[in-house]
Amino acid sequence: MQNEIFPQKTQRLLLRFEIAGFVFNCAAAAVLHFLFEWSGEELFTALFSAVNESVWEHLKIFSIPYVVWAFVEVFCVGVPFKRLAVSKVFGLYVMIITIPVFFYTYTGIVGNNIAIIDIISGFAITALAYLVSYRLITRATFIDRYFALAAFLFAVYCVMTAFFTLAPPQLGLFKDPQTGGYGLPV
Repeated sequence: MQNEIFPQKTQRLLLRFEIAGFVFNCAAAAVLHFLFEWSGEELFTALFSAVNESVWEHLKIFSIPYVVWAFVEVFCVGVPFKRLAVSKVFGLYVMIITIPVFFYTYTGIVGNNIAIIDIISGFAITALAYLVSYRLITRATFIDRYFALAAFLFAVYCVMTAFFTLAPPQLGLFKDPQTGGYGLPV
C-alpha cells in the first residue's frame, strides 16, 4: 500500500535522517554518560549529562540527544512542523516510559542489573522511539490535532529533566545504586 501523506522521496530522506539520528543518539549517549565527570563536575553539564548511575540519569542521556536530533530534523527534513513535533514527542515518551519499565521488569526477574543488558536495551529502546516517530510522521493522518498536548508534554519533559537532576525526589528511579545517593554528588 502506497503512503498518500508524503512522497516517496520525502519518506526516504526522513528514513535516512531517522537512521542517522539513531546513530547520533547512541554515540551522544555514550559521551553524555561520562561528560559530567570529564567536565570536572561542572553544574552546567549536569543538566544534560549523567550525574550518577540512576535510571533517571540514563533516561536523560538517551532522551536529550533524541530531542536535539528532532530539532535538526525540523530544519533539514521537509515535514510540517506540527506533524514532526507531535511524532517526536510521542517517540520521546515511548522512550522515557519504556526504559524504566524494561529495567525494573528484568531486574525484578533476574535480581540485579546487568550492564550489557542495560546498554543494549537503551539502544534498542532508542531505536523503537525513532521507529515510532517515523511511523507516526509518515502514516498517521490525525497527528496534527495533538500539537497542544505534545507542546505541553514537551514542556513537562524539559522541566522534569532540569528539576529532577538538581532536586530529585527520594524515589528508586532517582537513586544511584552505587552510592545510594540522589542527584548531584555531594
